[in-house]
Amino acid sequence: MSGRTDSVAGPAEAEEAERAEPVVRPEEDAMDAVDDAEFYDEARRARWLATGTGALLTLAGVAAALLRLTGPAPALVPAAYATGAAVCAAAALLGARGRTRRALWLLIAGTMIMALGDQFD
Repeated sequence: MSGRTDSVAGPAEAEEAERAEPVVRPEEDAMDAVDDAEFYDEARRARWLATGTGALLTLAGVAAALLRLTGPAPALVPAAYATGAAVCAAAALLGARGRTRRALWLLIAGTMIMALGDQFD
């Protein structure tokens, strides 16, 4: 005697039911399309933000390096600003290619290098 009392189908019908494809409703497809569109929009915004922030910090680091180079600051200060600017430029490139998490960490590192250069002044 079988343990299942709700089943009237034999083993052949049960196997067919298991092999059948799941029923997909049109509203579920529409919701998946909306979720995909939101995901791509969010990814595009992250790429633009990483690229723009990296470019802005690169320009700021280059400008600070040039200003400190013309002043009486030690040579280590403009070198630190230039190095930080180079790291931020690499972050901008990574952000443009979609590697936003690595770009964020490089932006943090580049800003810290520039801040370290400011401490030497």
